[in-house]
Amino acid sequence: MTTSSDHMPLSPEILLSAYSQGLFPMSDSADDPDCFWVKPEIRGIIPLDQFHIPRSLKKVIAQRKFDIRINTRFDDVMKECAKETGNRPSTWINRTIYEAYLQLHKVGHAHSIEAWRNNQLVGGLYGVSLGAGFFGESMFTRETDASKVCLAYLVKHLKKLNYILLDTQFTTDHLKRFGAIDIPNDEYLSLLSDAMSYEDIEFY
Repeated sequence: MTTSSDHMPLSPEILLSAYSQGLFPMSDSADDPDCFWVKPEIRGIIPLDQFHIPRSLKKVIAQRKFDIRINTRFDDVMKECAKETGNRPSTWINRTIYEAYLQLHKVGHAHSIEAWRNNQLVGGLYGVSLGAGFFGESMFTRETDASKVCLAYLVKHLKKLNYILLDTQFTTDHLKRFGAIDIPNDEYLSLLSDAMSYEDIEFY
């Protein structure tokens, strides 16, 4: 299903309704103003009780080389996630999506976890919180392990607040190292329904 941003703006209400039904928006490229809805037949999640931190990352976390903050530079995290890099020559975060998630952040449903070092933003991730579910959108890193530490912090934070679903949309070899798995869409929708049965959790 595709829709033009000119005909159907991605308002917070539309976005939250979509997430509650298992959909999320993407674009073909940063230069394409249009968006389309995605509902994968195979969905990626990280079971919160099966999250795995590699031994090498545990050492990095113990060193406390990064200052982890929540929601202090949400817009900058999105901008960094939207940048093209050597490992990511194109991005699906266009202007429509960027502005829509800024609005979602302002109403308290989109959040960023940020890694800072020497008062510089060097890594982070952002996603959407709804009910007892958190829907990861994208991450970036400017220093080795920065985004990985953010992911570990996110999972610890979600478990502390009693979230029951961490949606990664898709899995990658990188995420599988942390315990991400693929599940059929019908199984995902059952987990999603459970998460949506809870009142919205205050993220921080």
